[in-house]
Amino acid sequence: MNAYELKYGCNPNQTPARIYMENGAELPVKILNGRPGYINFLDALNAWQLVSELKAATGEAAAASFKHVSPTSAALGRPMSEALKKSCFVDDIPGLDDSPLALAYARARGTDRMSSFGDFAALSDVCDETTARILSREVSDGVIAPGYTPEAFKILSAKKGGKYNIIEMDPSYKPAPLEHKTVFGITFEQGRNELAITPETFANVVTENKALTDEVIRDMIVSLITLKYTQSNSVCFAIDGQTIGVGAGQQSRIHCTRLAASKADLWWLRQSDKVLNLEFADGLKRPDKNNVIDLYLSADDDEVLAEGKWQQYFKTRPERFTEEEKKAYLAAHATGVTLGSDAFFPFSDNIERGAASGVSYVVQPGGSLRDDVVIDACNAHNMVMCFTGIRLFHH
Repeated sequence: MNAYELKYGCNPNQTPARIYMENGAELPVKILNGRPGYINFLDALNAWQLVSELKAATGEAAAASFKHVSPTSAALGRPMSEALKKSCFVDDIPGLDDSPLALAYARARGTDRMSSFGDFAALSDVCDETTARILSREVSDGVIAPGYTPEAFKILSAKKGGKYNIIEMDPSYKPAPLEHKTVFGITFEQGRNELAITPETFANVVTENKALTDEVIRDMIVSLITLKYTQSNSVCFAIDGQTIGVGAGQQSRIHCTRLAASKADLWWLRQSDKVLNLEFADGLKRPDKNNVIDLYLSADDDEVLAEGKWQQYFKTRPERFTEEEKKAYLAAHATGVTLGSDAFFPFSDNIERGAASGVSYVVQPGGSLRDDVVIDACNAHNMVMCFTGIRLFHH
């Protein structure tokens, strides 16, 4: 098959729509189930590049959760604490610890559950039954992977009344070195971004503190490969082989940092006893629980705890989580985080905001007129910062 007709383009009024190979070659993707749309394929193909590069760079299973052509998170298949499992709503999944791929998707999906609602998932390895069981109960548009076990395909093909989008990707496919994009009838051409992110990328440590461990280098790799497929401007926070906050598509870099940091803060706070011990009302659905947790942590408490309101969310009225308690929890737990940026930091405000959310390591291209100011800010917080000389804009 060298072309697929799509229902419509980005919007229903944009017809006709299709994906195809200009040279008449076979498409490297197969639609095994459902009818993916234009945006589905944009998410799927960008997400596939991300997870396949993470797998190549680390040797570990990788997964990503994508929405509107940017990752809500990406993760490697590393062990999860019981608190993290519970905060990601996967503590009841049998066999989770035995499937690195399922652990990767559980982490990616669970990082920013509100943004992942209706995601397109990407898996670096053949989808197994455990990973399929996680996908089967989440609100998701589809999945792309290099293959599916018979058990996994049976589970996924029954999702959405049999309409769940399942795409198989040819892992041996290599695109042409030149890529094209048409805007307003004008065709742009550029060389593909084939830049490899390796441990050598982080050789230029510019701060007084130069202590880089293998684990930190792994997190820097995860951060930069995630940014490589995130709409710019973008920054991301990473720890333990996964991104925990992505700020994408903002015109100002400090707004990217604030957005990513606020998501990272919520990731930490969701693992607190105060959140894990919330007793939800019977029948409250998983997406509603996500919304309630978000309001409980980030909005005025009256949104969920006011008299006459809390009964629809909780069995018993929980204690408020005060701003002072949140700050104390983050100060005690949020540390060792890597902050990555797709372009240089022009001001030290990004470093100061990162420090408030546990950033200990920074990786960025460097090259700003104020590099010295940014380095001084990192030194003041005893951070380690690498200059890569690599910009990773993605549009």
